[in-house]
Amino acid sequence: MKNANKSVIIWLLSGCILVFIMVVVGGITRLTNSGLSMTDWHLVTDTFPPMTEEKWSQAFEEYKKFPEYQKINIHNDFTLSDYKFIYFWEWFHRFIGRIIGLVFIIPFVYFLIKKKIDRPTLNKCFVLLGMGALQGFFGWFMVRSGLVDNPDVSHFRLSLHLTFAFLTFAYTLWVALDLIYPNRQQAFLPLRKIARFTLVFLLLQIIYGGFVAGLNAGLIHNHWPLMSDGQFIHESVMLEKDSWILRLTEGKSGVQFVHRTLAYVVVGLILLLAFKSHKFDLSKQQKQGINALVIIVFVQFVLGVFTLLYSVPLWLGLTHQVVAFFLLTAMTFTLHRLSK
Repeated sequence: MKNANKSVIIWLLSGCILVFIMVVVGGITRLTNSGLSMTDWHLVTDTFPPMTEEKWSQAFEEYKKFPEYQKINIHNDFTLSDYKFIYFWEWFHRFIGRIIGLVFIIPFVYFLIKKKIDRPTLNKCFVLLGMGALQGFFGWFMVRSGLVDNPDVSHFRLSLHLTFAFLTFAYTLWVALDLIYPNRQQAFLPLRKIARFTLVFLLLQIIYGGFVAGLNAGLIHNHWPLMSDGQFIHESVMLEKDSWILRLTEGKSGVQFVHRTLAYVVVGLILLLAFKSHKFDLSKQQKQGINALVIIVFVQFVLGVFTLLYSVPLWLGLTHQVVAFFLLTAMTFTLHRLSK
């Protein structure tokens, strides 16, 4: 690690850790159905939760005006104490977002003044700044979809918000890796091609993970390896929607089927990468990256199976999402080392 870049690297890696924490909290927010508890967004006044019982009562009364309470929670003996629980997770999710903004902007200005960022890295940091702002917009865009008629957010918007968080993390890590390893090494083009292909399917799997979460599609067909006794593709896939596009993007059974199938594809591609890598004289870092991919993808596959079999308990669903983050981390590191 270059001494001149050490503080910038620590700053970028700190951003990676905060994005990771935010995604974990976002997963808890989703799994506890807390995402629609805050019905408005203000940059300053929402920084801290209500401090008095009067303020809590006002927030609760405002929440009662929206579909989630009127169509679901009004029938569940939903109390102010229940509201405080779901409010906390959504507030905490947004609070971490604010912290990420401060952690990025304040050191960024300092590094600019001290001229610690070279021109290529500066351009990448501007991209990161734009990605952070866009992620905040996607979060608002997602929540808005659940405050109109349907007491649930759009699974398309949820997946967009989730996937873009993963992308922001991966790009931040990539920029940090460029500084950690400034000297280029031999690129193995056949392996890089497989790794790029694998990354595409991994991102597609993350997108469909968002679809499954948004549609609660993990609560049906809780069998493995078949979707039900004797059926690889459950008959309900054909019955839910009128076209294949809708069946595979909006139907619960279809979305779950795609998510299951992509899991096999991702595992297969990573095993192919590992098998092909034995034909090349790889560096220690490259070998470590590929080995980590193999281990993590099998852990993730097993977690996915058990999450499905046990109908998505909170801890398993959250662990499944966390390991997906580790898998993307290993994928980003491996592709970087195979490319540069």
